[in-house]
Amino acid sequence: MKGVLKGIRKDPKKFGSSLDKFSVNEIVYYQYSRSDLHLISECDLKQYFFPVRKEYKRSLAANYFLELVDTVMPAEQANNEVYQLMLDCLKTLETIQDIDKLVYIFQIKILLLSGFSPHLDSCVKCGHKISGRVRFSLSSGGLVCPACPTAETTFTFISRGTVASIIHIEQSRWDKVLRLGLTTTVKSELKYILNNFLVYHLEKRIKSARFLTRETASEAPGRLH
Repeated sequence: MKGVLKGIRKDPKKFGSSLDKFSVNEIVYYQYSRSDLHLISECDLKQYFFPVRKEYKRSLAANYFLELVDTVMPAEQANNEVYQLMLDCLKTLETIQDIDKLVYIFQIKILLLSGFSPHLDSCVKCGHKISGRVRFSLSSGGLVCPACPTAETTFTFISRGTVASIIHIEQSRWDKVLRLGLTTTVKSELKYILNNFLVYHLEKRIKSARFLTRETASEAPGRLH
């Protein structure tokens, strides 16, 4: 939702918080029926996540979480699962060493909760189980077996380990997900698949994503022309 803290410039002490990014606040506001900009009358800070702000890459990741949620979720519609996911990610981001892993977990979870999750348990075209090498189609939104055509002129092949990792993250509790180990190959494939899948289906780029990854299409794993 969007709101304005009316009078904060003249009297900053009027509010207990200035609503900094990636902070948790308790807010009282007046909802306007004819405008999407509401009047905030009270705002008190509850959580600030200081360690996230002290390190550049942690701050970048937090910005990415917020921007992605703002892009995929409709305005002014409560979603407790997405809210809890954001809290879990910000709390974990304070101490986790493998920030890239947390970003992949967040991408997979938010895709699932927003209804954009890729189809991975069978061929998205014919519904048959796929054995052997796995081909991923961005336009079709999931795995495609060798017998089914796709709109792409280039194909991306991903390992069974990457498919299994995505499914595990989708289906598991937060504490169990954090214990999952990711190989260098799986991380490389997740980076390419998830970033490009989001861009393709959201039809826009997440601005903060360019600071988290420098990989280009030509550097992607398993490309077959």
